Amino acid sequence: MMVEELIKRLGGSFAKALGIELAQGQECEVFKWFLASFLYGARISEVIATNTYREFENRGVLTPEKIQDTGWHGLVDILDAGGYVRYDFSTATKLLVISEDLVTHYDGRLTNVHAAADGPRDLEKQLQKIGKGIGPVTSNIFLRELRRIWLKAEPLPSDPVVLAASKLGVLDKRLRSPERMLELLKEQWEKAALPGATFVDFEAALLRLGLRYCRKGKHDACPMAPWCPEAEGKEKSR
Repeated sequence: MMVEELIKRLGGSFAKALGIELAQGQECEVFKWFLASFLYGARISEVIATNTYREFENRGVLTPEKIQDTGWHGLVDILDAGGYVRYDFSTATKLLVISEDLVTHYDGRLTNVHAAADGPRDLEKQLQKIGKGIGPVTSNIFLRELRRIWLKAEPLPSDPVVLAASKLGVLDKRLRSPERMLELLKEQWEKAALPGATFVDFEAALLRLGLRYCRKGKHDACPMAPWCPEAEGKEKSR
């Protein structure tokens, strides 16, 4: 019940919401999600990042080669149109360096990065080396939605996910092992057994909850207040 309501109220996979089909692991779709993840990874609102991705999509700039062809000024124009103004110059520069690195060292294919990695943690390190512009947050966003699609995509839960899961009582706040946290989250998901949804949807919903409500202390306004002990004045239905 709680997991089902969480996804219903907060939404599931970010990639699905953008119309990106990752299920088959096709390179073109994986890069689309990589680009979106890069945009979501900055300290900027989800709405602006989504709008900016739509600008890239509308202009057909969805491959490393297209990013190179668009050039710095063209990328700044796309970023500005999407509302990514605060980070437009630096983001355009990073995108050019990242795309060039991908083309030069991985034949422009992110699947080659996955193939070259020794395991989940090494995959994260290899991604973060691309163009020196991929941080841990972007890496986590990207790999989170590739679970069960890429065998080595197994990122540990991010801080907002852990925070939200702790507020809902899914995780013990005293727990310190990220690996154990992931195990418990998966166990919770398996118990829910929701048809038509995946663990990625569960994790994405927790992320939104953590960022939008838990971090900001908006307990009374939280759509999951009935399941949260900290939401004062709300009936608890745990």
